[in-house]
Amino acid sequence: MPPLSLSRATPRARPRPLLALRLMLSLHRQRRSLARLDDRALADIGLDRDTALTESRRPLWDIPAHWRNS
Repeated sequence: MPPLSLSRATPRARPRPLLALRLMLSLHRQRRSLARLDDRALADIGLDRDTALTESRRPLWDIPAHWRNS
């Protein structure tokens, strides 16, 4: 039986660029969903159509600052 390698025994840390990409894709999906909400659903979450469309049109890489700091 081969000796246990410490690098195999401990889980690898996820590379930061991969984590950033996952966050961007998640945010993109959320923004697409926001754009699809009807006016009643938007009113339920305290947004109007213009605000929702402005948010949904933000670029993929435009991640909120509080996401970057966590």
